[in-house]
Amino acid sequence: MSETRSVPLYCPYCGEEDLRPSEAGHGAWECHACVRVFTVKFAGLLSRAAAGPAGATAPAPGTVTR
Repeated sequence: MSETRSVPLYCPYCGEEDLRPSEAGHGAWECHACVRVFTVKFAGLLSRAAAGPAGATAPAPGTVTR
């Protein structure tokens, strides 16, 4: 696992790259093009069971698989 954190490369609202860390809090970034402040937060990983093989769809709830 890396000790360094990735930074956003572009604003999720306008797509510009003029981003600077914000004093609003940890993970907050200021876009000086559209004058917005947004945060970046890692929510977690999907479980392997939920992801399944590439291109596969999960069976509907209550479906019996054999």
